[in-house]
Amino acid sequence: MRIPTRRAVLGAGIAAAGGSLLAACSKGSDSGPSAAPAPTDLVSPDGKEVAAAEGKRGGGPVRKVALTATPTRLDLGGRTVTTWAYGDRLPGKEIRVTAGDTLAVTLANHLPEPTSLHWHGLALRNDMDGVPGITQRPVKAGASFDYRFAVAHPGTYWFHPHSGTQQDRGLYAPLIVEDPKEPLAYDKEWVVVLDDWVDGVDGSTPDAVLAELSRGMGGMDHGGGTGGMDHGGHDMSHMSMTSRTSRTPASAGPSPTGPSRMMMGATSPLLGGDAGDVAYPHYLVNGRTPEDPETFTAKPGDRVRIRFVNAGGDTAFRVALGGHRMTVTHTDGFPVEHTQTDALLLGMGERYDVLVEVKDGVFPLTALAEGKKRSALALLRTGGGAAPDADVRPRELAAAPLTADRLRADRSVALGERRPDRTITLRLTGSMAKYDWAINGRKYTPEPRHLVGAGERVRLVFVNDTEMWHPMHLHGHTFALPGRGPRKDTAIVLPGRRLAVDFDADNPGLWMIHCHNVYHAESGMMTVLGYRK
Repeated sequence: MRIPTRRAVLGAGIAAAGGSLLAACSKGSDSGPSAAPAPTDLVSPDGKEVAAAEGKRGGGPVRKVALTATPTRLDLGGRTVTTWAYGDRLPGKEIRVTAGDTLAVTLANHLPEPTSLHWHGLALRNDMDGVPGITQRPVKAGASFDYRFAVAHPGTYWFHPHSGTQQDRGLYAPLIVEDPKEPLAYDKEWVVVLDDWVDGVDGSTPDAVLAELSRGMGGMDHGGGTGGMDHGGHDMSHMSMTSRTSRTPASAGPSPTGPSRMMMGATSPLLGGDAGDVAYPHYLVNGRTPEDPETFTAKPGDRVRIRFVNAGGDTAFRVALGGHRMTVTHTDGFPVEHTQTDALLLGMGERYDVLVEVKDGVFPLTALAEGKKRSALALLRTGGGAAPDADVRPRELAAAPLTADRLRADRSVALGERRPDRTITLRLTGSMAKYDWAINGRKYTPEPRHLVGAGERVRLVFVNDTEMWHPMHLHGHTFALPGRGPRKDTAIVLPGRRLAVDFDADNPGLWMIHCHNVYHAESGMMTVLGYRK
């Protein structure tokens, strides 16, 4: 028996007419009047407004890619697992295009269940965003789907399913959009994808992990916050999540397979206390364990651009290159004022680009699973010498890692000063005890709840009422952190804290806002933003 996730309920939110997709609208929204417009008053994912916005992005040379999602066996470096991936490699094969190109990807689904492709961080046409039940129908097992869209902005991006817990298998890959007017000078470029891995290890699967977490922790509440509140709204008790009134869901799905993966005692002051929910058996750099790491080679003195992507499901990574300082040049695809640091912190879904002038020798590139006391590893080799041990901890990891709030946007991409036309407050609610993660106390349903108008400056106010951190991700747009902070699409919101970010409503359609912890999102910490016509 497979655990039902949001795939099982999203279809109820779709109204199809001649291939047109439109999610039904709720009767209330804290971002608009007490009675929200009928669905016909919202821009549909394939509406003329979406087509007009796409036309402004241009559409240069077409880059065609064939992608197959399939069950496979992968060697993680001395450990072979059965999983799902794009082809037979982890991460999936990188897609590289130039800003201004048109990307045409045919996804063939050879999996035993429906899937999708979300292009994380891209401002693209809404009907290509890859969210079943919102922007497209699921790609059924044995079927295929053609994604085609203009790629406007250079930067470091990635893609993954937006279907249940599939992203926490091997279904992810980097998407690099090159700048035709690249201002940086460097000799080499490396793409470094970080991941936490559980699928296929001793019988574990991400669905089984979700089933275990959904049973909650009874009286051992380290999530706190709104654990005792009455969550109104839609009844989602048929999903594999904790019910609103009981610490044990009425229908929790099958018993988890494999050993317990519930994490206890993972603490990080940097993340406000609780570091994560899942005790992963492996942490990976580019699909390799520390016992058999990938080795990058260069010559002493080379200037190297490293593009970091955190593709993890439940883990923030603290990253350092032993013996070197890094100069941060971009985050989430957008340039920042260059800032030097010994270490970086990446939440799930975040990306950072850095420049490093490499020294002579062999050096560890270590990604510490923040608060979880384990690490991933790659090596930099520019000369002779013995490789460091798998559990090496370079001294740079002890330095306070750079976080996004310490960066400022490059002036070329800084969001201009303007008072917001609309403020949307998103309270992050729930607890580990009940595993009832939600937004504004309401678990996810596919109706647009937060309405905006084209051309508005919108302020999103994330208020974290929980005792866990949440990396919050907005689809189809980038927002600016306060004080001319960096342009980002994913930002960490610490427990008990408030984060206000601004964006311009310049990409019409229906767009997800959600926590990029896979398990928090799947248990309900997601919502939908919709454009009025």
